This record gives sequence, structure tokens and C-alpha cells, in this order.
Amino acid sequence: MSSQGKRRDGAAVRVAIMGGTFDPIHYGHLIAAEEARLRFHLDEVVFMPCGQPAHKPSYEVTPAEERYLMVVLATASNPHFSVSRLEIERPGPSYAIDTIRRLKAQLEPHAELFFITGADAILEIETWHKNGQLLEECRFVAVARPGYDLQRLEERLGPEQASRVARLQLPGVDISSTELRARLAAGESIRYLTPQPVADYIAKRQLYGATA
Repeated sequence: MSSQGKRRDGAAVRVAIMGGTFDPIHYGHLIAAEEARLRFHLDEVVFMPCGQPAHKPSYEVTPAEERYLMVVLATASNPHFSVSRLEIERPGPSYAIDTIRRLKAQLEPHAELFFITGADAILEIETWHKNGQLLEECRFVAVARPGYDLQRLEERLGPEQASRVARLQLPGVDISSTELRARLAAGESIRYLTPQPVADYIAKRQLYGATA
């Protein structure tokens, strides 16, 4: 993470965590990060592949090192993006509250920290570890895919908590890691759904049932 204190113009540096399993990373993740960077004037977006997902999904997660390397490949061309090993090197389940506090400790006191995640995930924030403290720690950005009604946030969270969550509606891009895994398992192409270096890595390592 390169941004810590103040910008040259004296304004506080703004850093965002982009958390997720990234299994695999795809253009939807990258577009969300770039849209958030532009909308909220972020200096840096730190991609944070989780180690052991706290909410264990219904499939066996790809090894953390593989997912980390795919994120590095996907983000290498953007100087405003970086990738952290914090969660994959920390033992035990990955909790957002621990990651947020760890990064805040690395930033200067006047720096601003954001946490970018999907609107669907925000709706489940009551199930997150130490959820009552999360929205006090940093500013959350809820990213909604096309067709998602952001009004649902206020209905679910209530006006007070919803006011602490910034909303970001993505342009017409509807891609999911689940879709990519299904395509690869079926022997179908993922071209133009993820950066080519990631697709090449998946084929080389024969991940998700892909064949080289």
C-alpha cells in the first residue's frame, strides 16, 4: 500500500479496500473498483483476496495463493490498484473488521478509508463478525449490478445505518465468478469476461476444470 498521509495539495489521502474471494477475479470487479475510484476520488484501491472465507461458500474455494496471483495479473496495468496479502497470510477466517482496523493502523490519522463491497453483501451485514462496529470504522460503498434496486438498502438496514453506506450503480456489466466457474467447468470460453493474463493463467494451471 503506497498511499498513507496527505496528497500534494494538502487534502487527506483516500484509500479503499476491495475485498472478496476473487474466485476468479473478472472485469466486474475491476470496473467496480475503477468506478469507485473515480466517483469517490480515491488515491488507491487495495484489492484484498480473502484467505479462509468466514461465510464458507457451497463450493471448495481455490487455494488462496492461486487467487492472489490472478488478482495481481488482473490489476497490474492500473497504477492506482495494489494487491495485499494481509488476509491470505493471516490464519483463521477472514473478517472485515480485522482487516479494516489493521489497514487503518497503517494509515496516517487524517487519511480516509473506504470499504467497497457488493450491495447484496451489505444487505447481509448483520451476519458479519462484530457487525455493530463495522459502519463506525470506515465508509462503506455498496456496489450494485445492473437491475439492482439500491432502495432495498434503506428498507433492510434502516435510515440511520443506510445513511452511512454510499451507493454505486455500475454501468451495464453483469458478470459473476460463479458464471466464470460454470463456463470453465463446461469447457466454454471466458474471453472478454476477465483479463487475458488471468484466462491464460487459469488455462495453464487447469483451474475450475479448464484445459490448457
